[in-house]
Amino acid sequence: MKRPSHTALADFVRRAVAERLAPGVVVAVVDRDRLLFLDAAGTRHAAANAPLMPDAIFRIASMTKPITSLAAMLLVEDGAIDLDAPASRYLAELDRVRVLTSFDERDGTWTARPPSRPITLRHLLTHTAGMSYSFLDPRLTTIDTGNMARVDVPLLDDPGERFTYSFATVIVGSIVAAVSNSSLDEFCRARIFAPLGMSDTGYAVPAEHHERVVTMQVRDGSGFAERPNPPVIASRGRGDDGLFSTAEDYGRFLQLFLNLGTAAGRRVAGEETIHAMMSDQLAARAIGIHPAVAGAIATPFPIGGEKDTFGFGFQIETAPPRPGGRSVGSCSWSGIWNTYFWIDPANEIGVVVLMQFMPAHDAGAMEVLSGVERIVYQQLAPSP
Repeated sequence: MKRPSHTALADFVRRAVAERLAPGVVVAVVDRDRLLFLDAAGTRHAAANAPLMPDAIFRIASMTKPITSLAAMLLVEDGAIDLDAPASRYLAELDRVRVLTSFDERDGTWTARPPSRPITLRHLLTHTAGMSYSFLDPRLTTIDTGNMARVDVPLLDDPGERFTYSFATVIVGSIVAAVSNSSLDEFCRARIFAPLGMSDTGYAVPAEHHERVVTMQVRDGSGFAERPNPPVIASRGRGDDGLFSTAEDYGRFLQLFLNLGTAAGRRVAGEETIHAMMSDQLAARAIGIHPAVAGAIATPFPIGGEKDTFGFGFQIETAPPRPGGRSVGSCSWSGIWNTYFWIDPANEIGVVVLMQFMPAHDAGAMEVLSGVERIVYQQLAPSP
């Protein structure tokens, strides 16, 4: 790939912010070896009129999931986890899971039964464990008051029956921690972040870097309402959410997949692992469009869900999403604060688009994402 002219993409990002499509945007584009583009526009902290810089630190939310998925697959490589063994072998509390059989809308009472088959790591990695986020199902909104252990929230289906986007990667993270006898953060730092040079990625931001963390915002009419950052910037370290990162750091993660598991000449993950993660694991079943119960949190998602399938941690394109855009076989996912990425193996590029506002998949964010994609493929066409 040729190195792009920055002008068109940089101008688009600035125009998007000026038109209030998003309060701030950072875009990074990588090929296998280089950072081809990195730029930012907008504000990091609107109340302080602090500009957004390319090294800004974002809450990447569910873009945490592919990293946790890789962590689990590294343990599969090590022979420490079997993809198809009952996951309760590694996390005994999974023996408590039950499948929802009835729900009374009048009083919120419900019944459940044991699943017809045990949950496996394969089910968890492909969101076919039967779990669901409560904001995606009105029954679970009533059942799960926020005080239940994840394994006590009833399954909506038997494991292996269908794709339902869920907190399953929380369980994956717990398995990684239990099997590795360390925290998920420690494992990821040792096996992923340090080898890839992702020095600004983790579940907590050091105090000396707090001024680089972007504030959270919520679209409020035609504008945005800002939530100031807390004095301590850290998360609970869940497998599905909570990582802080930069566009450049996440670009390094994407390069690992473009290079089939190597970074700076060092083998970090096996080539078979990378291929498995980026390959259809649902036997060509489409992942479907998920309605959101709470519109202030998210609009229906994912883009292309009516046609695309899923690997281990990635949505996989089965048909071009738009003319002149990413290729069939491209892998992607996003985060609820409007953070996005995709890996295009055919064109050997990865793209990261980071914003920090809700609702997820807001129309303005979608316009930013599609505009970046259009210009990337116009500007980054292979050299003749």
